[in-house]
Amino acid sequence: MNYKLVCTDIDGTLLNKDRELSSKTIEIIKETKEKHPVILISSRMPKAMTHLQNELDILENPLIAYNGGLVLTNEGGNRKTILSIEIPIKLTTQILTFISNSTIHMSLYNSDKWFVPEMDYWAKREMNNTKVKPEVRNLFNVCEDWKTQEIGPHKIMCMGEKGEIQLLENYLKMYFSNELNIYRSKDTYLEIANKQISKLSALSFLLEKKYTISLKEVIAFGDNFNDIEMLSGVGLGVAVENAKLEVKNVADQVTYSNLEDGVAHALIKILYKG
Repeated sequence: MNYKLVCTDIDGTLLNKDRELSSKTIEIIKETKEKHPVILISSRMPKAMTHLQNELDILENPLIAYNGGLVLTNEGGNRKTILSIEIPIKLTTQILTFISNSTIHMSLYNSDKWFVPEMDYWAKREMNNTKVKPEVRNLFNVCEDWKTQEIGPHKIMCMGEKGEIQLLENYLKMYFSNELNIYRSKDTYLEIANKQISKLSALSFLLEKKYTISLKEVIAFGDNFNDIEMLSGVGLGVAVENAKLEVKNVADQVTYSNLEDGVAHALIKILYKG
């Protein structure tokens, strides 16, 4: 198959144990991008992705943020939003009210804005992981502002003790499963987005609007449950060795782990050695 585009998840897939790009990964992607556009696709916010794009020398390429909730292209050096799907502000307020008597940390994201109620353990941990600093504000006030602006969050991230996160997940799936994507990325992490979005749907939209490339001409890399649909829907889905078993089961290939430059090794094998 003549593959024409590469897309890859970031955390657990592309980055090493220090949540950084290895020199080998940078080298191979810089070689790959000359013939195959490389698209980063992640649950991260754009600001937490662009520094990686810069290291890989792919700033001119689009990016897919918030698991498909936001798709940005680069038009003459300026970012342009071509797809934006948010969580209704009414639902956001209901979730915020539900957790208000718990110890759960809740972060609200819209485009490159990240709001936290305080700089607690969870906010500092995410800041360290993504190299982005949040803005501290009362989240009910944020919701009021967004209601006036007629916008909502692209993502809600809830973090905390796994028992409380489980209760929140149960509540959301009981009452909002038709409206929200509810994704448990870790025992202590719950990511929430609009039901309409997925990595595959956003990638399909991008290919239609930006490239004359079909999904069957795409190589995709991933490791977690939110990558399953994407790996199943492209021409070649590759899971890293550290991926969830369910992800490996749907992948066409399994490469080395993210700690062993799995994406780089797979690209060498697929694109250069046949």
